[in-house]
Amino acid sequence: MSLKEVKKNNIIQNALKLFSKKGFYNTTIPDIAKAMKMSVGNMYNYFSSKEELAKFAIKYSTNILADELRAVNNMEISSKEKLFLFTKNYLKNVQDSPEVIEYFLRVYLSNREVFKDGCEGFLCVGEFVTEVMIFLDDGAQNKEFREQEFFPAFGMLMGTLGGFAFMQGENVLDKDLLEYSDSIAENIYRALKYEEE
Repeated sequence: MSLKEVKKNNIIQNALKLFSKKGFYNTTIPDIAKAMKMSVGNMYNYFSSKEELAKFAIKYSTNILADELRAVNNMEISSKEKLFLFTKNYLKNVQDSPEVIEYFLRVYLSNREVFKDGCEGFLCVGEFVTEVMIFLDDGAQNKEFREQEFFPAFGMLMGTLGGFAFMQGENVLDKDLLEYSDSIAENIYRALKYEEE
């Protein structure tokens, strides 16, 4: 990775934290530059606008999740074991890097107008969606998951995980987030599993 790419990723990481905490519209390029200890002018050498930075940030954050799920998808274990591992990894990310999930929930989903040019639909989150599709498809091919339409299965899986990420962010859970991992995965598995008719 070049020095410029490393710097770009550092800017994205700082922007994620600020966007998650203050919101997209309340965060300025000068705020991000200050967090980076660099000039505003220098920031524009990396990103032409706050909107461009926001789009890079959603790709960056979901690609982290995509890489993790790709690693799980490539393991020689059952789809049920993959589900339990993916759930644990996802929740660990929520705990260790809350800004990544907060950004998705509070900026990307709440400010769709910012992402309309170039990030429509799944364009900016495509790698992650593809890995979820592979995961669900492999499970159905192995007859561990039932055949079903992609969107209901995707919504059930990510809706559940996103819901727990949201509850963690709101500090309403009565136990450590990772203590819920196995029961969350078990509930998702029951909704996905293949049953003889």
